Amino acid sequence: MRLVRRGVWGVWLAALALAGCQRSQGQGAPQGGPGGPGGGAQALPVEVLELRPGPVRDMGEYLGTLISRRSITVYPQVAGYVQRIAVKPGQEVKQGQVLLEVDPKRERAGVQSAQAQRSSALAQREFARSSRQRAEQLLREGLMSRQDYEQAVAQAAAAEASARSAEAQLQAQQVELGYYRVEAPFAGVVGDIPVKMGDYVTSQTALTNVDQSRALEISVAVPPERASEVETGSTRVEVLDSEGQPVVSAPVFFVAPTPDPRTQLVELKAAFDNTQGLRAGQVVHTQVVYATREALRLPTFAVTQQSSQFFAMVAVQGDGGPMVAQRRPVKLGGIQGNYYELLEGLEPGAQVIVGSLQQLRDGQPIQPKPAKQLPGEGPGVGGGADAGTGGSGDAGTAPSPDGGK
Repeated sequence: MRLVRRGVWGVWLAALALAGCQRSQGQGAPQGGPGGPGGGAQALPVEVLELRPGPVRDMGEYLGTLISRRSITVYPQVAGYVQRIAVKPGQEVKQGQVLLEVDPKRERAGVQSAQAQRSSALAQREFARSSRQRAEQLLREGLMSRQDYEQAVAQAAAAEASARSAEAQLQAQQVELGYYRVEAPFAGVVGDIPVKMGDYVTSQTALTNVDQSRALEISVAVPPERASEVETGSTRVEVLDSEGQPVVSAPVFFVAPTPDPRTQLVELKAAFDNTQGLRAGQVVHTQVVYATREALRLPTFAVTQQSSQFFAMVAVQGDGGPMVAQRRPVKLGGIQGNYYELLEGLEPGAQVIVGSLQQLRDGQPIQPKPAKQLPGEGPGVGGGADAGTGGSGDAGTAPSPDGGK
């Protein structure tokens, strides 16, 4: 029994000695690891961008309609049955190219009749001229009275007038015959052709339309309060593609003096040379650039959102130590390209952190380094093209500020 007690006491004393060694080792080492209570957190490398002013465009987005500056609806100038349709809808035609023919049989018969009358009148004119010349000779020889001579002169004049009338009648018939061939008034694209062969048409029947898409107008309707900001020649209208990139930019040349009574919107017009393959009648997305000004801009991928509040991380000098990340609330305006307009929260020159946002905590030590060129700062990027695209893999999609333009 005594031996068992001695064994238990020995095990207990060994356990106490081991616990004392561990406590002694723990007191000699620093408390916690990186970021623990007893040590400093490791500085995180981050990219920073100096906050500075940049161009901000005051603009609005609207739907617009493309209008051909040369567009015509083609009507026949004669009545008759459609004999031939020489083109197809959507076909490009040259000036003077035949579009459609109306049956000209009756007019051709009229031309032939006019030609016969002209030939008769010309023959009568030649006979009258010869008679007048003979009468002159007889008058000089005293073989014809003055009265007979004057009668021959009058007959020659009447024959001359009759011949000219026959010539004019023939020309009129030939011009009328030309109306049976409906031609393109200028080069362009043929629209729909609602008639078919055999249809009877009159001068009130629309045959087709021809549009020239080389020179187009863009018509945009804007609210009256915004129309008051438009300056012809200065305000510009931009046509956007499916990705929001501007493909056409043209100055406004017309502002309607009164709003449309149905929509209460004011029409703007801008003209441009169509080199983008756009079509007359096409409805397109547009943006009207009212003005451009300088303002502070904050990259979209430098912004985080919590509830309805937006924040940015900036690099500031710590209390006698390294640079640290500081979380600042910001107030944002509209978004253009990869930038928000910064309304409140930061001052010019602030070092805004643009990467590794999800790994940062407020007050964390950092190693800032200048950021590389940001998307949207290179050439060829149109306004509003990359809105909401994250600039780093950490930022993701840009939040949309409440009340943004």
